Amino acid sequence: MGEVRLTFDPFDPGGLLTEFSRGRAETGAVATFTGIARAEAGATTALELEAYPGFTEAEIGKMAEAAAGRFSLDDVLVIHRHGRIAPGEPIVMVLTASAHRREAFEACDYLMDYLKSRAPFWKKEHGPGGPRWVEPTQRDLDDIARWEG
Repeated sequence: MGEVRLTFDPFDPGGLLTEFSRGRAETGAVATFTGIARAEAGATTALELEAYPGFTEAEIGKMAEAAAGRFSLDDVLVIHRHGRIAPGEPIVMVLTASAHRREAFEACDYLMDYLKSRAPFWKKEHGPGGPRWVEPTQRDLDDIARWEG
């Protein structure tokens, strides 16, 4: 159950939602989250994510499997870009399916907290002041900590 896709290419969130939702006669809820690259008021002209294909999918897959068990999911799909991403383009999409809405929402939130703070990506923002590496913020760390208690 579940799938993780890494891609260099832009993706269509609406099309992915339609594909993921199709034929789910026993699923009561599908929740999604789509993350979009921000321009940060002109401070970021591009976002660059480095990943190790194979390893990165496997690690995210372990977390998706943990979420599926923890929240009784029927299915989960994580799509994540890597490479160079322009402001306004989708970076990540998490889709969760379950019998009930609460589990679908919570699983989506749980997976995004993991992706923001622990997934094996290296993130660099490019802008007028040159490139800079981005680390998880204190808020990101606080968000993931609430699931670990």
